[in-house]
Amino acid sequence: MKKIRCLLVDDEPLAISLLQKHVEQLDFLEVAGTCSNALKALEVLKGTTVDLMFLDIRMPAMSGTDFLRTLRNPPKVIITTAYREYALEGYDLDIVDYLLKPITFNRFFKAIERYLRQDKQPETAAAAPNSGEPSGISVKSGHRTIRINTDDILYIESLKDYIKIITTGDMIVAKYRIGDMENELSAKGFLRIHRSFIVNLKQVSAFTANDVEIGKTELPIGESYKGVVVKRLKGYPRN
Repeated sequence: MKKIRCLLVDDEPLAISLLQKHVEQLDFLEVAGTCSNALKALEVLKGTTVDLMFLDIRMPAMSGTDFLRTLRNPPKVIITTAYREYALEGYDLDIVDYLLKPITFNRFFKAIERYLRQDKQPETAAAAPNSGEPSGISVKSGHRTIRINTDDILYIESLKDYIKIITTGDMIVAKYRIGDMENELSAKGFLRIHRSFIVNLKQVSAFTANDVEIGKTELPIGESYKGVVVKRLKGYPRN
């Protein structure tokens, strides 16, 4: 397997050191360079092949997100930061994942798995026409348009002007209003149970008058939705 070349960009030496240790534990990763600010990172990108960049947000002179916006053809990016409030802004820039410091190896590894899944996505998409027309939707996440098989969706959560789509194997954040998604999915076996949640009826494992269970996840039923939701769930055919 060809090694994935990683650029580590952070103004904190301890953060760089921790990321280097995580990279060294996976033999298919290698450090292409380390930088303490965006300007140094730009120089590295001009002269070195980089597959994946770990990018801090709060740095001197230029923030990580401002730097990312200046790049015409950026590598894949995993944001690393101590601040949760930048999460939505990061996903709008088509990042792979968003890691909160201090970064554990387990969480680092999950981000790498997500990168690997995305890296294989073009091959999967190219093969799709030969396997029939799947039931799916297309959503725009950052600069990418992602095709999602509706059978794989567990539930959808509203995040103000964004939605979080939880599937059997991934989590996708897209700039989309939940009301628009409700209109698109209502005829495909989905039901809005709360102002913030839409569920795939096929994935519901149990329910009460107050909540819906999908696997180990419990989602609340909104007060104004209860009558319709319980009636629909009771009448929905189970396998």
